[in-house]
Amino acid sequence: MRDRMPMSRRLILQSGGVAAACITFGIEGAAGLETNAGKPTDAPTGRRTKSLDTEYFKGMYATEADPWRFATSPYERDKYTATLAALPRPHYTSALEVGCSIGVFTHQLCPRCDALLGLDVVPSVLDAARERCADCPNAQFQLAAVPGTWPEGQFDLILISEVAYYLDRADLARLVARVRGAILPEADIVLVHWLGVTHYPLSGDDAAEGFIEGARDFARVFKQSRTAEYRLDVLRATKA
Repeated sequence: MRDRMPMSRRLILQSGGVAAACITFGIEGAAGLETNAGKPTDAPTGRRTKSLDTEYFKGMYATEADPWRFATSPYERDKYTATLAALPRPHYTSALEVGCSIGVFTHQLCPRCDALLGLDVVPSVLDAARERCADCPNAQFQLAAVPGTWPEGQFDLILISEVAYYLDRADLARLVARVRGAILPEADIVLVHWLGVTHYPLSGDDAAEGFIEGARDFARVFKQSRTAEYRLDVLRATKA
């Protein structure tokens, strides 16, 4: 997999531009899309300058139930396997998955946790995740647009996979602060991000390195790995 942008959106952007994408996906004023003349939201590099908002993701799922092919992509399958293998502990008491989508990885992670909370911003997506994880009584799901909203509780595992690069740098700093306030002593924080070119506010490297730098006063890098397509960083909390 060489492009994290869903195929339907990529083809529309190539053939009809951003305006066509706004019309087709029903997105008005979504972060990262130029909807008003004279008010561009793209940086000179082509990246969006602001965090992608809830309407952006609602537009994605309005046309496809699984726009990023979480359930069928070999890239996702291999990444999930590598992520599970990278977890430092065989079992966790309380885990948080930021951006659980339709629950494909959630279902795989459930056996490793006493309790697992998945967050996402689209109600229909959470319904799909609940259905997929119906045989996992330890899994719960909550509607939340991070970092603006955040669940109560503390966790010994927080997974942030293919999420942080949707945020601008200010919101990435807010996310780090949210994580800092939600970790149990010696919790593990797992970051996974695709390394290819996207239109998101941050690259995969920018998101990971920005998070690691922001968390340096409460977490250290425990292990890292990198493939041609994604990087995987595991941080260990040094204090709660």
